[in-house]
Amino acid sequence: MKLSDLLSLLHRPITSGPTDLEVHGVTDDSRNSGPGVIFVAFKGESVDGNDYVTQSLTAGSVAILSEKAPPAGWSHTQTWVQVSDARHALAQCAVALKQNPAGSMKLCGVTGTNGKTTTAFLVHHLMKQCWHRAGMLGTVRIDDGEAVRAANSTTPGAVELQTLLRSMADHACRGVAMEVSSHGIHQHRVSGIGFDACVFTNLTQDHLDYHGTMERYFAAKKAWFDALANDPLGKKPVAVINLDDPYGAELAESLQGKMPVWTFGFGVHCDFRINNLRQSARGMEFELNHKGRQFLVRAPLIGRFNAYNITGSLAAAAACGIPLRDSVPLMADAPQVPGRMENVGNAGGATVFVDYAHTPDALENACRTLLELEPGRLLTIFGCGGDRDSRKRPMMGEVASRLSDYCVVTSDNPRSENPEAIIREIIAGMGGAQHVTIIDRAKAIHDTIAATRAGDIVLIAGKGHETYQQFADRVIDFDDRREAAQALRERVVAAAKFRESLPPRKTHQPRRKDSNK
Repeated sequence: MKLSDLLSLLHRPITSGPTDLEVHGVTDDSRNSGPGVIFVAFKGESVDGNDYVTQSLTAGSVAILSEKAPPAGWSHTQTWVQVSDARHALAQCAVALKQNPAGSMKLCGVTGTNGKTTTAFLVHHLMKQCWHRAGMLGTVRIDDGEAVRAANSTTPGAVELQTLLRSMADHACRGVAMEVSSHGIHQHRVSGIGFDACVFTNLTQDHLDYHGTMERYFAAKKAWFDALANDPLGKKPVAVINLDDPYGAELAESLQGKMPVWTFGFGVHCDFRINNLRQSARGMEFELNHKGRQFLVRAPLIGRFNAYNITGSLAAAAACGIPLRDSVPLMADAPQVPGRMENVGNAGGATVFVDYAHTPDALENACRTLLELEPGRLLTIFGCGGDRDSRKRPMMGEVASRLSDYCVVTSDNPRSENPEAIIREIIAGMGGAQHVTIIDRAKAIHDTIAATRAGDIVLIAGKGHETYQQFADRVIDFDDRREAAQALRERVVAAAKFRESLPPRKTHQPRRKDSNK
């Protein structure tokens, strides 16, 4: 592709140097620079790409694209392109160079604080069952239609994202379900991508270390919908919005008349309305009302919040062309989402669940869901991540202490912070409620499970699917589910050894009758 053709797609670029050049790649990492590659330089959170222009040119980059003007003495034999928004330009270039792979597939994006992963998993499940091949991008895994691998981030950078979408299109995927994070929207990772369904699950406190306020956090989410309403990129995107959420209601109202809006929830005004929810330890069923028709939905998931996720995914699938009559029966075989209210096992009548709940709202939903199962006691093990929004820590403590019979406060991913300091901030919100502090997360899990009684439920919250734990000086291999499974096995073995140690049952000889009586 000619550089001149690429520049015609950007907003008012100012060019110094030749543009009749062949381009076959774009990058924002100078280590990936080379002949035929454009290097896009912008200031990140910790690194400024403009500091790496020389390295990029040395590697043979065909052009530099930056928000800054070319430095003094810039040679006009080399090409410098100045733009108003380098991140947006990076995304536009990546889309064009990969020949807009999203244009040939049905794309469903899911944004919100909680429920993104589960909703994306469910949409992917419906797409695969109906279309045989479908891609997925999210927090837990990436499926390109042929191979599945673990994911590194919720929404990949623009270049990696387009590479993955290209791979999915080449593998004959008819649809893609992907999570769209607020960071991904704010940093233009999804700019230039045409979506068919845009799901908004909810908005609760999280990521304020990045956005600063709830208003700016919501604005980042809303910007995605506004951009597609203004420029649908050759598609007819449908906004699928949780109307029961206050931010969802505000978003839905703001989009009326700008793009199709389909709402879901328990409220009477929802387009996809949930009715008569019934739950057990094995799953749920409810009536779904849509346009005067009723559907009986059954799914092997628990929790009122999962009723929202299920309904949002059914609506999104419909927006992508899968009718409810086809998708509703498929929910009966919905997959277990890793680390999302995942039942790890049972020992001695006590059951252990692992959930990713790392916000006050998500933790409250998880606790309330398990209380509906009427446990003997609810024992909650949780912590909070370091180098993240510290304002939610006492809120997490308040929620856990209010809804649990007993709390074990431990480390999550402390990162560069002191684990004890994080725990003190959590405990400050617990109001003197009964709890124990065990900094070592593995010990917290093992000790709690060892102390369970029949009928107890243990909730291990915060890390979910993660297979690592981050400290200031190291990252260790760690999985809540693995630790819990091992602790359950140990509990079974300990119980068996205790039974073996008991003396044999006494046998009582019948008394002889006294013949003199």
